Amino acid sequence: MDLLPAQEAAKIYHTNYVRNSRAIGVMWAVFTICFVIITVVVFIQPYWIGDSVNTPQAGYFGLFHYCIGNALTSELTCKGSVFDFNSIPSPAFRTAMFFVGTSMLLIVGTMVAFSLFFFCNAGNVYKICAWMQLASAALMAMGCMIYPDGWNAEEVKRMCGQRTDKYTLGNCSIRWAYILAIISILDAGLLALLSFTLGNRQDNLLPDNFEVEGAGKAVKRGHDCIKNKCLSFRPINKALFSVCWFYSHKPIKGVSKKRTKKKHFAGDWFFTSYSKYFRTFKCVKM
Repeated sequence: MDLLPAQEAAKIYHTNYVRNSRAIGVMWAVFTICFVIITVVVFIQPYWIGDSVNTPQAGYFGLFHYCIGNALTSELTCKGSVFDFNSIPSPAFRTAMFFVGTSMLLIVGTMVAFSLFFFCNAGNVYKICAWMQLASAALMAMGCMIYPDGWNAEEVKRMCGQRTDKYTLGNCSIRWAYILAIISILDAGLLALLSFTLGNRQDNLLPDNFEVEGAGKAVKRGHDCIKNKCLSFRPINKALFSVCWFYSHKPIKGVSKKRTKKKHFAGDWFFTSYSKYFRTFKCVKM
């Protein structure tokens, strides 16, 4: 039976919408992985501030690691470790390291949370990742704001001159790692906004043989599942719904009892083994 023009247009629109949304989701995942790499580099690299042509000595400082040159031999003496707080020259540097390190762990956790797409509702996973990215951006911003408070440390003054003070860099200059950290704040904010948008639009990605019942509840149409419930829709693996499809106490019309019993056994095994990973929703009768 031919579709009406309005129905055909709606189907084309839905197909394009699904394709575009999945492409945006892949792009979001790729940029999230890039942001993870940026955050790790920002945390590890000791190039937040450094010498310039006017500094009496060569050197550079990071969140916890720093190197200062010898005026006579031009050799760099490096100190500081993430595992030794006493080796970090300023309490402000330690605080900034804590905030940036926590930001890094959160964004790494976001990448680990990608595995939840196999078990949980995609919209909820997007929102979880969005909150983690937003928190990561806030912590990174706090680290960047607190870091200049430690510029009055004696080690920094020895390299940058006595005019150096809190939020006054003296003869030194800001290096690329600090700039990259500031850019990453904007990057994380945009990724969080995109993730919230993708999470709020997941209901529109359901195929035609599913319909939404309530907020974020996707249900299979056309069959009675056990206890009038079935597994919620997961775009990752549509084949899983064949289990719920045949999981019924009553024989299915047009299917022999032998086949129904076989499918019932398969459904029983699946339901017992994996139901804890999925939410259940009421089935809709046609």
